[in-house]
Amino acid sequence: MKEICTIILLHQKVTHLRTQWFYGLMVDQVALALMASYMSMNKTDYDTGDFRTASDAHVFLLEWFKLYPEFLSNPLFISGESFAGIYVPTLAHEIAKGIDTGVKPKLNFKGYLIGNAVTDEIFDGNALVPFTHGMGLISDQIFEAVTTQCKGKFYGEHKDNIGCKNLIGRVNQAIAKLNIYDILEPCYHSSEKLGNATNIPHSFRKLGETKKPLPVRKRMFGRAWPLGAPVKDGIVPSWPQLSTRIQVPCTDDEVATEWLNNDAVRKAIHTVEKSVVSEWDLCTNAITYDHDSGSMIKFHRDLTSRGYRALIFSGDHDMCVPYTGSQAWTRAMGYNIVDEWRPWFVDDQVAGYFYYSFILMPYC
Repeated sequence: MKEICTIILLHQKVTHLRTQWFYGLMVDQVALALMASYMSMNKTDYDTGDFRTASDAHVFLLEWFKLYPEFLSNPLFISGESFAGIYVPTLAHEIAKGIDTGVKPKLNFKGYLIGNAVTDEIFDGNALVPFTHGMGLISDQIFEAVTTQCKGKFYGEHKDNIGCKNLIGRVNQAIAKLNIYDILEPCYHSSEKLGNATNIPHSFRKLGETKKPLPVRKRMFGRAWPLGAPVKDGIVPSWPQLSTRIQVPCTDDEVATEWLNNDAVRKAIHTVEKSVVSEWDLCTNAITYDHDSGSMIKFHRDLTSRGYRALIFSGDHDMCVPYTGSQAWTRAMGYNIVDEWRPWFVDDQVAGYFYYSFILMPYC
C-alpha cells in the first residue's frame, strides 16, 4: 500500500538542516491510475496513459487549490517513487506548462523529488547487471564474462549473441529467488508453499481459521515492468494479463486483501458497495495503460534548465529499479559536479551518500 501514488508536498516552511530537511510539511497523497486497487465497475475511463494521467493530476491540483486558496503562496514540490519516475516528471511538465500559459490558479511550483525512479528503457535495462555485481550477488568472473561477451550492453533479446544471452541467463538464475524490491528482506511464499511452517506471523496464521478461504493469487511479473525497471513504449501489461497461474513473487498481500475487503473496513474508509466499486486487489487488470511519453530524460533536462529543483535519490536494496541506473542517467545529463560524492549524516551516523550537480540536480 506504500507504493500506490504520487505525493504532493506543500511546504509551509522549508528548512535545510543536517538532520531535518523539511519543517511544517503538508502532504497530499494522490492515487494515480496505474496503481489504483479499488476500481469502479464503470469501465469508461480505464483507457489511460502517461500524458492523460499527468493532465488528470494537474486538474486535481488546480481544483484542490481552488478549494484551499490559503495555500497558494506555499512552495509546491511533488514527489514519488518507482513508476512515479514517469508520473512525477510528466506532471511537473504539465504544471510548468500551465504556469507558462497563465492557467489559474497559478501554482507556486518549485521542483520535484523522485526515488528509485523508472526513467529510460535503455539506462534502466542496463542497470541490473552492474547492480548485481556491486551488491555481491554475482562473482567477478561472471561479471567480467558477461561484460565482455555483451560489450557492456546487457538489455535486449541478444538474438544474435548466444554467449551473451546465456550469461545474462546465469545472472538471472543467481538472483531469481531474491526479493526484487529489497534484496535484504525475506522472500514471502504463499500459504500453499509454507505448509505447516511455524514461523508464519500470528495474524496470518489466524486467517487460516476463518471459514472463508483466502482468494488465490494469480499473477506474475514479466521481464520488463513490473519485474524490472524497463518500461517499453506502448501498452504496459498488468500482472493478470501476463499469467493466470503464478503468484507475485515475494509479495504478501493476503492479510491486506482480507482486511480491505471487509465490509466494515470499506465503510470506514468511505468505499461504496462492491456493486459500484470492486473488491480491493493488489493490482488491478481493469486498466489499459499506455506508456506514451517515452524517456523521462527530456523532461528532466527541460525542467532543470528552467530552474526547477530536482532531487533524484535511490536506495541500494532495490533491484527492481537499481541505483546504478539512476547514477548512469544523471551522469549522462552532463551537468558539472560542484559538490563531490561524500556521505551525509543523521545524528552523527552515515545515512547515505550524495553529490550535487551544477543546477541543483543531486543524486543521493
